[in-house]
Amino acid sequence: MIFENHDAERHREKIMTEETTNYTKCFLATALGLAVIVPVYAQEVPEGVVMLNAAKAQWDKSPFGEQLKVLGDQTKAGPYILLTKPRPGRSGASEPHTHPDTRTYTVISGTWYVGFGTKYDESKLIALTAGSYYTEPAGVPHFILIKDEGVVVQVTGAGPSRLIPVDAAKK
Repeated sequence: MIFENHDAERHREKIMTEETTNYTKCFLATALGLAVIVPVYAQEVPEGVVMLNAAKAQWDKSPFGEQLKVLGDQTKAGPYILLTKPRPGRSGASEPHTHPDTRTYTVISGTWYVGFGTKYDESKLIALTAGSYYTEPAGVPHFILIKDEGVVVQVTGAGPSRLIPVDAAKK
């Protein structure tokens, strides 16, 4: 794996603890299970199978664009998987913030820009293209920027979760 600087390497080592690794494996297994497409739609789906047909899904409006609950609810206790389609430009998520849960992100389409720190700094943004993945431990200050239409990102975690602005967290 190639890192842009030594700080990125130290950051990676810090977040990839055994607990985060096990947590990530659990959610990846769930996400990959949900991503499997059943080849025959005419058949009845066995009890317990969770399936999402993205072409027929109803997206909900969110403060930052649109959101689709795939599994669970991030505002309630338990695991959740959601898809987000953020609007281009700066939003509330562009301001430094944290989440109370460890999250994993998979970029489905477009380019997702994420930076880490307590102050928004465009020079710290890291461009993650479709297929990219990263973990974000609970409480890590970060910010995002969406530059183009068509960005879709899958977010997994264990609720309850919420966006906590860094300024609010200091109070």
